[in-house]
Amino acid sequence: MNPATALIAAHVLSMLGYAAYAALLPELHDLWSLSNAEAGMIASAFFVGYVATVSGWTALTDRIEPRSVYLVDALATAAGCAGFGALAQGLVGAALFQAVLGAGVAGTYMPGLRLLTDRTSGAGQSRYIAVYTSFFGVGTALSLGFVGVVAQALGWRSAFIAAAAGPVVAGLIVLVCVPGAHGVARPAGPVSLAVLFPVRDWRRVLGIRSAAGYTLRYMAHCIELFGSRAWMVAFLGYSAGLQAAGSAYPRNFAAIAAIVNLLAVPASILGNEVALRIGRRRWIEIAMVGSGGCGIALAFCGAAHWSLVVMLLTLYSMLVMAESATLTAGLVEAATAEMRGAALGLYSLAGFTGGMLGPSLFGVALDLAGGQDSTAAWAAGYAAIGAGCLAVPLVLRLLARGR
Repeated sequence: MNPATALIAAHVLSMLGYAAYAALLPELHDLWSLSNAEAGMIASAFFVGYVATVSGWTALTDRIEPRSVYLVDALATAAGCAGFGALAQGLVGAALFQAVLGAGVAGTYMPGLRLLTDRTSGAGQSRYIAVYTSFFGVGTALSLGFVGVVAQALGWRSAFIAAAAGPVVAGLIVLVCVPGAHGVARPAGPVSLAVLFPVRDWRRVLGIRSAAGYTLRYMAHCIELFGSRAWMVAFLGYSAGLQAAGSAYPRNFAAIAAIVNLLAVPASILGNEVALRIGRRRWIEIAMVGSGGCGIALAFCGAAHWSLVVMLLTLYSMLVMAESATLTAGLVEAATAEMRGAALGLYSLAGFTGGMLGPSLFGVALDLAGGQDSTAAWAAGYAAIGAGCLAVPLVLRLLARGR
């Protein structure tokens, strides 16, 4: 297996527990008597762990061999999954283990991307980046489907524990199939706080106008992406409750969400190809405005025929994913080679801060606008996570015009 293919396969397997909570949110919501805001907080805790550690893990790849970072964090990811399944009893414990899981994924996703970019170049690099980043959706789909099936057969605790096997296998794949980098010069000396949180380098990255723009767009994108994924299974349950008596529809909403996420993956890869032809910024604006509007339309169509709901949800998910790879490829191109680790760290920090906000914003909007039985509340939830995608393109255009 060639190293790039191995890294993509490991990336997918490392996420086997990533969407476990989203798949089981309706069950755990009722089991632990959570409010919508509390349910969203547990989902957001994953991103708290991610945001707290991602800049450190990514900065470390400028100092030490990225494979070492990857292997340590594959084990941390497994510990977060297994700990949730074995020990979580409610809001506090669930949030704690979600945070551990997030810290682990932070140390596999971005260092894995660094391993990939160090081993590719030219036009092929952009396409590998597009595949790698879009396969986050494949990992999400695999996680939703796997956890849904295991939970139905063995219960939700067993589903979390079984998902811990994925990151362990991912670490073994990287260890065996991805050779260490030879001849790569890395700075000597101890790893200090300034290395883990390179604020000076981040200022330099933000001084590159295009890099700053891609970073801001990515934050708005992640608010919508991770907010919508966290509540997708719950939305399907809400829509099913509105179907006419006697309507036929599948009852495994986690499996449906897995298929929707899988169908959305090509949108990221194809979106990158479209962007190469019509321009990255133009394509990003089209996709962001389209997804922001489509989410609100989806909420108002919850009572429509089941097949139409699923089709609209798939279209929405495709629009949300459509600019994902383009944003990352643009950031990699905008950053100079010696700044790439810091640029990717800041980019991921901003994006997953958005991911941390998304699920909670959705849950709070649901509670404030009337709860899960209200169409207006679901519209408010989708509007809350899509507002940035609608606003950021306009803001950046106005700033550019001002300059």
